[in-house]
Amino acid sequence: MKCGITGMSGLIGSALARSLRADGHQPIGLPRSVTDPALLDRLDAVVNLAGAPIAGQRWTAARKSEIRESRVRATRDLVQTLGRSSTPPTALISGSAIGFYGVRGDEELDENSPRGTGFLPEVAEVWEKEAQAAAKLGVRVVLVRTGIVLAREGGALPEMAKPFRAFAGGPIGEGTQWMSWIHLVDEVRVIRLALDFSALDGPINSTAPNPVRNEEFAHELGKALKRPSLIKAPAFALRAVFGEMANELLLGGQRVLPRRLLQAGFQFQFPNLGLALADVFG
Repeated sequence: MKCGITGMSGLIGSALARSLRADGHQPIGLPRSVTDPALLDRLDAVVNLAGAPIAGQRWTAARKSEIRESRVRATRDLVQTLGRSSTPPTALISGSAIGFYGVRGDEELDENSPRGTGFLPEVAEVWEKEAQAAAKLGVRVVLVRTGIVLAREGGALPEMAKPFRAFAGGPIGEGTQWMSWIHLVDEVRVIRLALDFSALDGPINSTAPNPVRNEEFAHELGKALKRPSLIKAPAFALRAVFGEMANELLLGGQRVLPRRLLQAGFQFQFPNLGLALADVFG
């Protein structure tokens, strides 16, 4: 299989490329904005992982524009280029995020749950609509709504681990917000399933089947790092530093379930957080 990947240098893209190569497939890196149809000719599928990081910086107007445009414009360019390809790929696996659901308290969320409210849900909705336009070209489209990806290097986990390593880790705010996560190994396996399973299309939640509250996440992270998890990060301080981003990313959360993956028979290698973190830091 020849598979084009946008964002192949990122955490998920590089892990996916390694997995494909190990099985004798041919992953091909694509620019984040694909405008040359020759790049897509004779590819079997495209995995679209383009997008600027959403965490790490306060969401100024300029930063929000970068987050939105790096996803929406890149996906629009890709789909328009698909339409000009002489032999277009048969499948588009396009990244999305569980931010689509917004902050929803204790509500259990699956792929049939409606979009939430806020900046991230608005971005995710437009991002997905741009990808879904490829279906009009006869391309099978899968939208991978990914949770927090757990990996030793890259992604959110190394930053989350820093205060624990300094013996200053603990819950964020009250610690009652839900965290929906997935081990990097399973994230790659989900994308591989989407590539191989021709009956799968539309949105799928790429999250482990056992989301946890932030307080439990902090406890398990401290356990994996052999550090205490007692010092809470106060909500008022996080809002003062990060503003809107604190409310949507740090203090809010989603209780997301991977119903469509389970219905498709997907078996998680790391269904429980303790096992996942022990593997990451073991």
